[in-house]
Amino acid sequence: MQSLTGKSASSQEAVAIEYGETISAIDELVGGGAPEDFVAPGFIDLQVNGFGGVDYNDPGSTAEAIAASIRTMFSTGVTRFLATVITAPEEHICACLKNLAQAKEEFARHSLPEGAAMEGFHVEGPHISPEDGPRGAHPLSAIRPPDPDEFARWQDAAQGHIRLVTISPEWDGAPKYIRALVRSGVVASIGHTKASAEQIRAAVDAGATVSTHLGNAAHPTLPKTQNYIWEQLAEDRLAACFILDGIHLPPVFFKAASRAKGLEKCILVTDAVMPAMCSPGLYRLGSVNVELRGDNSVVMEGTGRLAGSALRMDRAVENAVRFGGIPLSSVIALATTNPARVGRIAGRQRGLVPGEKADLIRFGWDEGAKSLVVRETIVGGLSVYNN
Repeated sequence: MQSLTGKSASSQEAVAIEYGETISAIDELVGGGAPEDFVAPGFIDLQVNGFGGVDYNDPGSTAEAIAASIRTMFSTGVTRFLATVITAPEEHICACLKNLAQAKEEFARHSLPEGAAMEGFHVEGPHISPEDGPRGAHPLSAIRPPDPDEFARWQDAAQGHIRLVTISPEWDGAPKYIRALVRSGVVASIGHTKASAEQIRAAVDAGATVSTHLGNAAHPTLPKTQNYIWEQLAEDRLAACFILDGIHLPPVFFKAASRAKGLEKCILVTDAVMPAMCSPGLYRLGSVNVELRGDNSVVMEGTGRLAGSALRMDRAVENAVRFGGIPLSSVIALATTNPARVGRIAGRQRGLVPGEKADLIRFGWDEGAKSLVVRETIVGGLSVYNN
């Protein structure tokens, strides 16, 4: 049995946590000085296309490279994530999913924490809007209508590890497809869409429960009071994911959107791609050449069109405090229990309580600078990063 002491980021109380693979006890510390470091559940990211120079959309990425990218992610406090595969021909999607599943299986065979951290997979597309704007950086040539049989082939290649699929409800067969996803235990998310209010409602009625990076992948000009962003924001049955790098969304949008949606329905994601935590230069996102610029934006080569991000989850937490005027004690849920609940990640939905998985972080927090420094990351009771 091991122990970790610190100030609970949510309750602000000094606590001692005893744990093995799961948390066994949490006791309030009485007497002595208050710990300087905070403790919290480890961060969860539902959308990671690549990281640390490794592209999860490349079926040639080796298990060793994928493991190295996950270890880099550990330094940002992420303890569970969904490796994300974007729009591509079916054979390429299946090849990527098969490669990721084989890597996860290899990690598990050697009892490596990287296998547990790669909780599952998110398929973003290819059943999204073909229009410029909502389509984002996804290749037009590979966009196609939803097909439950194709999903079954993906899931077979993924060895059952697909947890979330992003779809646009504008397709005629979207409600049927969403119902099939939900029946199989997969989360259906609305994204990259130009759907009407009626189509969005039909998708939610069919079982869609979340919006993929709300406020992004949209037309540059929309009707001011009736559009698919407002419709998703106002739909109480939908949670909403936000990319808070200061590039994808202005602070004022997140401040207003988080108040309208309610913090219990807000989730931080990075939408990180291959160049995250790398030097500026040219990289890949599947079949798309992307450039990491000096301002930390990631764009399609030769254009200003965003293509994922270089965001780290620890910086997303900082920005949520800054942009939303939200205290750290409330923001922590946006990167921990909220994504666990919406992403149906077992053993992570209740926070720091006995019986939950021992995915933990110890970090420093400068309230004046709104700055977070990860000191230690623990996955399933194993210390995987210690600064």
